[in-house]
Amino acid sequence: MATAVLESGERETYLNKEYGIKSWLLTVDHKRIALLYLVSITFFFFIGGFFALLIRLELLTPAGDLVQADTYNKLFTMHGQVMVFFFLIPAVPAVLGNFLIPIMIGAKDLAFPRVNLLSWYLYIIGGALMLYTILNGGVDTGWTFYTPLSTEFLNTHVVTAGLAIFVAGFSSILTGLNFVVTTHRMRAPGMTWSRLPLFVWAHYATSIIQLLGTPVLAITLLLVVCERLFHLGIFNPALGGDPLLFQHLFWFYSHPAVYIMILPGMGIVSEIVCCFSRKRIFGYTAMALALLGIAVVGFLVWAHHMFVAGISLYAAMIFSLLSYFVAVPSAIKVFNWTSTMYKGSITYQTPMLYAFGFIGLFTMGGLTGLFLASLGIDVHVTDTYFVVAHFHYIMVGGMVMAYLGGMHFWWPKISGRMYPEGWGRLAALLVFVGFNLTFFPQFILGYMGMPRRYWDYSHSPEFQILNVLSTAGATVLAVGYVLPMIYFLWSMRYGKPAPDNPWNAAGLEWMVPSPPPTFNFEEQPVVTWEAYNYDEIKEEVPVAQ
Repeated sequence: MATAVLESGERETYLNKEYGIKSWLLTVDHKRIALLYLVSITFFFFIGGFFALLIRLELLTPAGDLVQADTYNKLFTMHGQVMVFFFLIPAVPAVLGNFLIPIMIGAKDLAFPRVNLLSWYLYIIGGALMLYTILNGGVDTGWTFYTPLSTEFLNTHVVTAGLAIFVAGFSSILTGLNFVVTTHRMRAPGMTWSRLPLFVWAHYATSIIQLLGTPVLAITLLLVVCERLFHLGIFNPALGGDPLLFQHLFWFYSHPAVYIMILPGMGIVSEIVCCFSRKRIFGYTAMALALLGIAVVGFLVWAHHMFVAGISLYAAMIFSLLSYFVAVPSAIKVFNWTSTMYKGSITYQTPMLYAFGFIGLFTMGGLTGLFLASLGIDVHVTDTYFVVAHFHYIMVGGMVMAYLGGMHFWWPKISGRMYPEGWGRLAALLVFVGFNLTFFPQFILGYMGMPRRYWDYSHSPEFQILNVLSTAGATVLAVGYVLPMIYFLWSMRYGKPAPDNPWNAAGLEWMVPSPPPTFNFEEQPVVTWEAYNYDEIKEEVPVAQ
């Protein structure tokens, strides 16, 4: 392991302390592990995006003339599985959570540094299994592995895909465990629960779901694998099994998994809105409780995915009411963000543009979720493009917007360099416009009756114009996603050196140098101020770099 030889006057940081591949692959520094996750997750994001591009190209014309029907089934299946399990779920916790939580609470590292490194290796092993599945013909069950599609014994590589997600799930569990223990046991003196940044509260709530929900998915996928290998009658009705049991088990995890994806994004947006409004968050306690409330209630609404699957009418009514109830803490967050911005000194930097995009698109996704919670409307739009649009407004419009906002907000801290602000604003605009052009037409398509996962819609050629709009939007969206990767890489070499606190933000992470030293703090910090003390620094505003 090579130790860095620093030039005279150069400060030692987590980036230059050691060099060489071994120093990265065996590191226990939470910041370096976050960068390992960043590279890995970005790789899978572009794989999933490539599948999405092929899907949109196929749907340009009503006839299925680009790929075969079986290939199309594999494309949307692998797009969903890669994006959900290898990008959306780990992205914010594994990258920004890993990097920031110890610094935000005044700790030198996470509670279990070696377990943190193990979580990355498990993610890589799961990712390798998924790549093996893709390169050897893929899987065509849909990302949900619904039975009996996944238990048909002549099907594609369901076993390796299931094992890939099974292994990656343990990565998620270990990350959640690390965050919970770190938050409980390693806070700096004076960092009480009422002074925790909402970013930490969001990851704490997310970690609860990771710890309680992920094992259910792991067991469910393991049962599918056992049924395929040993012909057990668990889910396959031909063997005496019950496919509804699979749906109950799968959605018991996979609906809370939506909140694994979106809760960390809510934490990011809370930090950004406070900073660029120069105000303390409106209703701090309500915001923290709303984060926990979403995590708890999220476990009680799984069957709203099953209204047309044959469950009891009375059960459907109860789950419908609970689905409306989960909108309450989500609405609290939107109202409190807008109240925070009211009469604030707002500046329109790139992170704030992404936060605006998140609030608008997440609100749209949440409102259309209430449509799906209504039994009568759900019967009409189930398994149509309305559901596809709703899901993407939450996950892509919400979570990815927040992720990019967080990357721009903390990039100066991560890299020690500033990105070009003009290019950042252009990328934010392209992502917002491209996203709406891609997915808003799909609400109309779904309401008109276009089923999702259809390869050929020549029976309804009137759908083509909306599909062409959607594909055009996906092209704009792709450019918006590629741009940040280009200028982030450019900034690492040519960007202006970042000051310790370029946004004049509140929080412990802005009190350490950019980029931070290996152990974050030279001396143990003592917290004597409330969270988001912008009233004391209100006269100073962030300046565009």
